[in-house]
Amino acid sequence: MEEKIVIGFEYGSDSARALVVNATNGEILGTAVKYYPRWNMGLYCDPKINQYRQHPMDYLEVLEDSVREALSKCPAGTAEKVIGIAFDTTGSTPVFTDETGTPLALLPEFFENPNAMFILWKDHTAVKEAAEINKLCKEWDVDYVAYEGGVYSSEWFWAKALHVLREDKEVRNAAYSIVEHCEWLPAILTGVTSSKDIVRSRCAGGHKAMWHPKWGGLPSEEFLTTLDPLLAGFRDRLFTDTETAEKPVGKLCPEWAARLGLSTEVVVAGGAYDCHMGAVGAGVTPHTLVSVIGTSTCDVMVAPHKEVGHKLIKGICGQVDGSVIPGMIGFEAGQSAFGDIYAWFKRVLEFPLKQIIGKTELIDFNTRAALIEEACNHIIPALSAEAEKIPPSESTVIATDWMNGRRTPNANQLLKGTITGITLGTSAPQIFRALVEATAFGTKAIVDHFINEGVRIDNVIGIGGIALKSPFVMQTLSDVLNMPIKVCKTDQACALGAAMFAATAAGVYDKVEDAIAAMNSGFANEYTPNAENTEIYTNIYEKYIKVGQFTEKKLFN
Repeated sequence: MEEKIVIGFEYGSDSARALVVNATNGEILGTAVKYYPRWNMGLYCDPKINQYRQHPMDYLEVLEDSVREALSKCPAGTAEKVIGIAFDTTGSTPVFTDETGTPLALLPEFFENPNAMFILWKDHTAVKEAAEINKLCKEWDVDYVAYEGGVYSSEWFWAKALHVLREDKEVRNAAYSIVEHCEWLPAILTGVTSSKDIVRSRCAGGHKAMWHPKWGGLPSEEFLTTLDPLLAGFRDRLFTDTETAEKPVGKLCPEWAARLGLSTEVVVAGGAYDCHMGAVGAGVTPHTLVSVIGTSTCDVMVAPHKEVGHKLIKGICGQVDGSVIPGMIGFEAGQSAFGDIYAWFKRVLEFPLKQIIGKTELIDFNTRAALIEEACNHIIPALSAEAEKIPPSESTVIATDWMNGRRTPNANQLLKGTITGITLGTSAPQIFRALVEATAFGTKAIVDHFINEGVRIDNVIGIGGIALKSPFVMQTLSDVLNMPIKVCKTDQACALGAAMFAATAAGVYDKVEDAIAAMNSGFANEYTPNAENTEIYTNIYEKYIKVGQFTEKKLFN
């Protein structure tokens, strides 16, 4: 039988990766990872005000480069066998467009304007707007956040859009519509030239834009203009319907077929968020929580309609029909920072290396640079090795994981991280262990919240670089949760999930579940809880809860 090849594409926070996959058995034939060049230089971002923007040119440049590089690693003739391609991206990552659907930052007059660029999920400049949305939802006769956990976040679509409209008159005057990153890429590849023709994502619309069939799609024009008259007209210029990601949105247009070295017969699937397609790549089934562990986490589950009924799960990031697997309800939760917390501590410890060793004249420039790079690369492994030697019974430093706010339970992006219990004898490994435990406690808070809301969880699947590379973190997580955790064999589960959607859209499989069964990677490791550690962590977790309650109370009272 002739091979059928698909390409799964994941756009993460820092880089994009292309996966060339045999659609019959899930064999990975070639991969490529490309970092966004402008983002890598820190352009258009201002961490002091939580502004994180990405230029659409970054997305286009890495798309072409990564597909060609991945295909170059495959056997000769592979490109001719590609029949489908699919994308997942971070989210909510919206951008304002003109009437053609072109992001404003691709127009010459807006090329260097951060407000005309994609607003990354971690951008928290819209805290004020999110609070206004929550207030109005409570007052309105329709609760538009009912299916989004009951709390709207500054990380989401409407809050970001309103913030930019208020802040930037030039963008406001030029903006015709808004598109999510995961919707724009399929539109670009299929040659869409009008914003009204962009196929809209069920995943993005349902989880982040308050879209639901119950009220006819997006929130009413009256609601949006009551929120702010600046939103007038956007509802009509956006969308009424959304589609699940296994449905084809079209085929490669001639321009992009030539740029990627593929055929115009390649089917392009609908887009979705990375964590949702990652859950599919991990083989998600009912009663399993898939934790996509990276800079932040996204925790995703699915449940049959009959199990959910009319029940609304409060405090999460939404429950959406078909956002993960078509025909099931998809649940999303997560932490606003996980690996980012470890990276922050690493940057703190890098200060003397870069600011003192980096300026010494005792050694030559090249030796200096090599020394600093080697030392920086070994900080996290060395901390992990030493922290692992500290028994949980000696975990006297308590930290919270809210250094980028709290996503779940009950989104609150104003919250700040906390570290307490430090003495003059506290060491760097002890602090690092506390940070690892804090991220595990944040996951436990999410698991406990789901269970308290009546959602059954039997086990956990971990995917992502941390899940594969840090036994210390994963064992701590298993001990804290008192649950077994399986780790996906592939470190590209999100891109593999996209490949499964591409295979389904191209007709290799009738449904996504069949693609999962045939193309999954299996598991590399399984962590089981240590009963003694679990008992100790039960007590420490109570302290974590109390520290969090104190922090939240003092901040808002």
